[in-house]
Amino acid sequence: FHVRDCTRVPGKMNKDRGDDDEEIDDMKIPVVFNEARHRKELEVYNVVSQTWRMKERMKTVSVALVLCLNVGVDPPDIVKTQPCARLECWIDPLTMSPQRALEAIGNTLQKQYERWQPRARYKHSLDPTVDEIKKLCTSLRRNAKEERVLFHYNGHGVPKPTPNGEIWVFNKSYTQYIPLSVYDLQAWMGAPSIYVYDCSNAGIIVDTFKQYADQHEQELEKLMTQNKQFTAPTVFQSYKNCIQLAACSSNQILPMNPELPADLFTSCLTTPIKIALRCFILQKNSMLIGTITKELLEKIPGQVNDRRTMLGELNWIFTAITDTIAWNVLPRDLFQKLFRQDLLVASLFRNFLLAERIMRLYDCTPVSSPKLPPTYQHPMWNAWDLALDICLSQLQYILDLQVPFEHSSFFAEQLTGFQVWLDFGNEHRNPPEQLPIVLQVLLSQVHRLRALDLLGRFLDLGPWAVNLALSVGIFPYVLKLLQSPARELRPLLVFIWAKILAVDDTCQADLVRDGGYNYFLTVLGDPLMPAEHRTMAAYILSCIVSKYRPGQVATLKGNLISICLEQLNDPCPQLRKWLAICLGQTWARYEAARWCGVRDSAHEKLYTLLADEVPEVRAAAIYALGAFINSHADRSDHANTIDHSIGVTLVSNFNVDASPLVRKELVVALQWLFLIFENTFVSIASKCSEDEDQAINAVPFTKDNQFLSPAGSLKRVGSANRLKNFGISLTSHNVSDSEALAGGILASSQNVDRLKRVCSTSSICSLGGSSLPASSHIHYSSTFLKLWQAIRTLEKDPMPYVAEAAGALLQYLFSKVTLGSDASVLHDNNNQPSVSAPSSPMNKSTFLASDSPPTSGFSQEAVRSSTPVRSRIRKTSDRTMMKINDESVSWCSKSAVVHSQFLEWSSSYFEQPVMAAKDALDPEGSVFKGRLVKFSRNKRIRLKAYKEYKRVSSDKLEDQVFINKNPNIPAVIKFHPYESYLVVADKDHLSLWDWELGGKLTYFCNQNSKSSRITAVDFINPHDVSLLLIGTDEGAVRVWKDITDDAPYIVTAWNVLHEMVPSTRGSGLILNWSQQNKQLLASGDVRLVRLWDAEQELKIADYPTGADCCVTALSRGLKDESILIAGCGDGSVRVFDLRLSPSESRVMTWREHQGWVVDVQFHGSLTGGGEIISGSVNGDVKIWDTRKGTPVRSFLTSQGMTAMAVHPSVDLFACGSVNQFIQTYNTNGKNLSFIRYHDGFMGQRIGPVSCLTFHPYCINLAAGSTDSFISVYSLEKKR
Repeated sequence: FHVRDCTRVPGKMNKDRGDDDEEIDDMKIPVVFNEARHRKELEVYNVVSQTWRMKERMKTVSVALVLCLNVGVDPPDIVKTQPCARLECWIDPLTMSPQRALEAIGNTLQKQYERWQPRARYKHSLDPTVDEIKKLCTSLRRNAKEERVLFHYNGHGVPKPTPNGEIWVFNKSYTQYIPLSVYDLQAWMGAPSIYVYDCSNAGIIVDTFKQYADQHEQELEKLMTQNKQFTAPTVFQSYKNCIQLAACSSNQILPMNPELPADLFTSCLTTPIKIALRCFILQKNSMLIGTITKELLEKIPGQVNDRRTMLGELNWIFTAITDTIAWNVLPRDLFQKLFRQDLLVASLFRNFLLAERIMRLYDCTPVSSPKLPPTYQHPMWNAWDLALDICLSQLQYILDLQVPFEHSSFFAEQLTGFQVWLDFGNEHRNPPEQLPIVLQVLLSQVHRLRALDLLGRFLDLGPWAVNLALSVGIFPYVLKLLQSPARELRPLLVFIWAKILAVDDTCQADLVRDGGYNYFLTVLGDPLMPAEHRTMAAYILSCIVSKYRPGQVATLKGNLISICLEQLNDPCPQLRKWLAICLGQTWARYEAARWCGVRDSAHEKLYTLLADEVPEVRAAAIYALGAFINSHADRSDHANTIDHSIGVTLVSNFNVDASPLVRKELVVALQWLFLIFENTFVSIASKCSEDEDQAINAVPFTKDNQFLSPAGSLKRVGSANRLKNFGISLTSHNVSDSEALAGGILASSQNVDRLKRVCSTSSICSLGGSSLPASSHIHYSSTFLKLWQAIRTLEKDPMPYVAEAAGALLQYLFSKVTLGSDASVLHDNNNQPSVSAPSSPMNKSTFLASDSPPTSGFSQEAVRSSTPVRSRIRKTSDRTMMKINDESVSWCSKSAVVHSQFLEWSSSYFEQPVMAAKDALDPEGSVFKGRLVKFSRNKRIRLKAYKEYKRVSSDKLEDQVFINKNPNIPAVIKFHPYESYLVVADKDHLSLWDWELGGKLTYFCNQNSKSSRITAVDFINPHDVSLLLIGTDEGAVRVWKDITDDAPYIVTAWNVLHEMVPSTRGSGLILNWSQQNKQLLASGDVRLVRLWDAEQELKIADYPTGADCCVTALSRGLKDESILIAGCGDGSVRVFDLRLSPSESRVMTWREHQGWVVDVQFHGSLTGGGEIISGSVNGDVKIWDTRKGTPVRSFLTSQGMTAMAVHPSVDLFACGSVNQFIQTYNTNGKNLSFIRYHDGFMGQRIGPVSCLTFHPYCINLAAGSTDSFISVYSLEKKR
């Protein structure tokens, strides 16, 4: 027996086999229908953008500096140590006169505050009275309006606050301390305000402040209740929302250490670096240096606001550390309020964190409202101590030798920590604490490139990461970086902005306002930029113009349309896709952009993308053309001409597109033409409704029970006559109507009289030119009819969501007919619009512009030929048509009838991790390892099968290892190559059986029409991601996924042969799937074989069969798949060479069979020739050699062959008969086994065989019979 090698086995086994076939490498076998567009539904992630933007920005515009020092006089309730802390704002007040000292301290404090908010209005109040404070506060509040006012209170020269929350000031003569109630202070200051209390027991003020705030609100509510005419302030600011910072708690006094300033709290808030350095040397925390004097600290070079200097770098590090501590400790909303809303407030709270750390060393606990969690022990303070230590360790060296200082490694180390988190972190871990530091690093040219790279990696983790980055305040930094001319930043910034806009498209306004869109126009137009980055730039620009007129206007001025059109032929499909989308969104509802496109012939240039090899690009082109149609509000002759041209182009090739994504987008695009010319299409719908009965019975039967078919279809002969020609008698085997074979060879003769032919909608298109009157507007009527025919065809699309969309559009049009029927009762016949045929081109254009129904422009026959939607509308005549006035309502105001999620789904690509998608091919990844497990299993099965091949000559294939009853008569049966699955198809359902375990796994409906039946089944990607291919005799295929689940779903579906019409007689749809070539061959009751590319989802070519009969079987070469064999209904076997042009592809025809060819298959390896086995319904089997014109061998099996199967690897084939038996043979004609009965005691006779199939590798034969039983036979019994 000749055995075809199916896998290479290492070592001795291959040597024994002595053939040179290569091992099957599953890794190299392609996978199809496994793209993102083939998911259960177009997955659009509902990304919720967090409120990272402040609802209202706020500024502290006024500052009241109230100093109650009374220099030279100590307050009576505090006994100071000697010596004690004396410095106020780093000034010793005892070194000058009291008044001069007070003024100097006030001026210095103002300068210290001005470093944080230089534009604020500062007012001093030195040793004030109550009236002075009242005047100051009310004046500042009046000028600040609704902005924030700061009240800084230094009470070092007055008693501690009272238990009632009163602070002390002076009388006019400075002879008495006067209490000032916080209640009054609140009323004068208003809200919003911020208070700083630098005095002992300051926590008392914070506590009583809250009580008085409640009291104010209660009094206001009471006043409003008592006096209903009282009107509350338009913007009521609660005092509770005021911010307070206090130096210590309610039972603590300020530190008196003479080494410290007296206003330690103020020093922390206003001069943080200086006080931090002093406290650092006081605590002797240094690990790198010895003694550092206070005088040496004053000599640290640089300016605080210059990051290039030592002092400026320290301040930069301090800002990064305090920001990081706050972001990691505080709730997000509180962080936004305190650290991002107000520049001065943010600075004060950063410094407040330092104050908490320092003052706790001296038994003081600063208090804030809102209250902050303790941060003085946060690990980031260790990094701060290290930065100070490194700085001071080189100070003496710098001062002595006058050499530049060495920059701190703090930021580089923190970026490394961030990188470690990215390498090992995930969404379920705590966010990286270094994220705020990355924000600060963007300010440095030294670290900027690395920081942007790491930031991009972080944003790529998903929308949650983008929201985190935006909440920390990254947005203004990356917005400002768009002003940078550095080319090396472009790829990084484009990636980052693509991620940001994918999550929050409201940033489009910022990009337009600040001119940032020009950056992306430059990137898109740069031919030296990689296509990947230009794709992101195109996506960003599409976000900028999406439903945003200022963006459309700005980018149009920037020549966006020209830039996109120049690159439409780029090799990168993602770039082509987003260029088309960007064009569509640029001119969507924007007439100026449309006419700019017209001048550049944009619509014509987009036509080339309609035949693109990538379905998503074709869908994008259709979207752009649909938006082009929908962009013109004022209808004109020129606009109508262009739109008609676009419409005809869109529908001209939709039957050759296998992608439902493309066809759905086509429906969405076509709807705009249907809405623009609504009257015309409503009129067509009306005619279809009126002539419904005539359309159903339009084509009668011919006298000899044969009926005409559409172009490419075939004659069909009654089953009884055909069986008579085959020499088969139905009555001799008691085959009833219900037992008719699903394959179409045995069918009930009683069906002949019951068959009716429904006129195909495809006739509309053909009638557009031939049967219309020769009038001046025939061309336009033909256009309308082509569009109508296309949408009616799409309504019957095998992909549910495409059919639903087309059905919704038709429902809308038919509802207008119904509405017209109701409204017409109110109108007299004389009021109906009359339309006459235009007599000139000008009249023709005018007719189009007014969109009047061309009732005289097309024949009744043209409309009558279109099958209407049943049970959808009431019949309507011309007399009852409603008069629709399009002039009253602009079509542009109409909303879309059908919608698509194509844009949202396409954008979701940028929302989800892009870099992670590249890891799918990572040998260490889980996806890759899972595939290896599958491939290892596949190899084991092939090796096991090889061991069985040697037993074929000695063991009979008669042992029944599985038997069960299918819910209905099996029509097609198929083994899964690597799973123990057996798929059984009946008329419109599929059952999945585990033939090893003996149970049924699932049973589901194929969703084909009631008049059609399943005639073809195959597995796609069986080695990896298994899909089930189902073909029906209406010419449609459906590809199912997850067939073992309770809810399998269709990943794709299309009409492979739209010319076919369902019938109970004939071969139905015949398919041949090539996994290696990713191609599908389809034929059946047509005169051609159609070749489809599954990867491109496009038709490749039609190969004429040259026969006036149906095709009954297809087979491609086992090695050289360019050779195609077709068995035909007239008994001929035809050989095609697919490498030749379709007209020259048929290279040989064998006419030895006298009856219907049941099956034809290649057998053995094809090395320059190869053997072909064919069998006919008469029982004759012939072995062919493609190099010869006559059979190599011929022999007769038995009359009435109804099914045949050829094993692809072993010299073995099986024949099933209507006479209730199965026989197996080798190619020499030797009968190897004979199966007549089911196994078991009193085993019953098998029924007439309806289908047979061999396992692709193992020696197993599956059979189905008309009594609904299915069986599996093996060389050995199941143990």
